[in-house]
Amino acid sequence: MIPALAGMTKLHKLIHEIRYSRLMSKNTISPNNIDFDLSVVNILGTDINAINIQIAVDKILEWIKEEQKEYVCVANVHSVMESYRKPEINNVFRNAGMVTPDGMPLVWMCRQLGYTQTNRVYGPDLLEECCRRTNNTGIRHYFYGGKEGIARILTSRLKRKYEQLNIVGTHTPPFRTGVHLESDEIIDEINNSKTDIIWVGLGAPKQELWMAKHRDRIAAPVMIGVGAAFDFISGTKAQAPRWMMKIGLEWLFRLISEPGRLWKRYFRYNAMFILLALLQLIGIRKSNHRRNN
Repeated sequence: MIPALAGMTKLHKLIHEIRYSRLMSKNTISPNNIDFDLSVVNILGTDINAINIQIAVDKILEWIKEEQKEYVCVANVHSVMESYRKPEINNVFRNAGMVTPDGMPLVWMCRQLGYTQTNRVYGPDLLEECCRRTNNTGIRHYFYGGKEGIARILTSRLKRKYEQLNIVGTHTPPFRTGVHLESDEIIDEINNSKTDIIWVGLGAPKQELWMAKHRDRIAAPVMIGVGAAFDFISGTKAQAPRWMMKIGLEWLFRLISEPGRLWKRYFRYNAMFILLALLQLIGIRKSNHRRNN
């Protein structure tokens, strides 16, 4: 545990010690000349939107207004490393309407690469902020995923907090390995609800693959994969204290909470990410910056 912990806690300090002049190749667009709302940072081959939660929610509401069909991936270190290792998952991220920086290491990377206004867009916070912004607007929400009973607890809590929130349905699929296409019956149930947003809580990368595979069958304008947000907001799993989140130690809190399930993922992926991220920052791996059209 000690080497991994030391590496993660020192990542922020290490990246700020690297000179900015070494971060960009001659053909790179300066972030100062990019519309912040459209900016994208390539981190280890995965495009991450260098945004904040206000921009994320504004974009989601814009898609709903325009009836533009998109899906949103909420990315952390685990997501980026899955994308780095598996072309299918990388392709899913490339086709997403938005990929938010959920993990603090991704926020630090974006800032170090010149996008200093980037803030964390954490899955549970994104869900809560969308609910707050759409309360009493008539925008419809549907919740897909979680363990049996979790979606009902989640929606009950949200309704107590946001009394005019328009929740039009929930569905808890049976536990399945891999990603399966839903039956026409379930798809019809979702589409008949006329929902505007589908919140998908299957865990990464299953939820990202599910959204991509069902994009053409789902009528809703927006699908958003939020991982463990169902558990956290429903109160069935404890969240890390905010101070731990801010310094990038949420992973440690979750590891202590679920060591059997998470220790392999964190020790394997965290160490690999630190190495590859530092190589990217010192210019051994190229980082591409482009407009997200």
